[in-house]
Amino acid sequence: MKKFFYFIIFIFFLSNTLLAMSDYFQEGVNLFNKKKFDDAKLKFEQDILFNPKSELSYLYLSKIFNEKDKKNLEEQNLETVILLNPENEEAIYNLAKLKLSTSDYKSSLELNEKLKKICKKYCSQSIKLKIEIETLSKK
Repeated sequence: MKKFFYFIIFIFFLSNTLLAMSDYFQEGVNLFNKKKFDDAKLKFEQDILFNPKSELSYLYLSKIFNEKDKKNLEEQNLETVILLNPENEEAIYNLAKLKLSTSDYKSSLELNEKLKKICKKYCSQSIKLKIEIETLSKK
């Protein structure tokens, strides 16, 4: 009976911890939408502490660093998203745009080609990006 009691207490604390972990991401999204980037960044980082494979938290961190014009940190987070999910279209597209903004046409084109092969949601953006890459690379 004593073991059962400890088991119930353990399950209770575990469920509360799991609820708190899932809340970090949603709180981060809410703060991000309110443009409270520093607070959102903290929530996404907390989510990553509990779930190191939280692809969406890394994606939102990249968006925060984009807003703050911290290209290196944006790139690191986008690359982490792609490492966790090689078919994340938004991350591939955003990284291709980032590479284009730094005049890395070759990498941008390679990422866009990768995007074209897997695209479902970002097909039209991929076509526009290819035109933009070709236009800027000729200058």
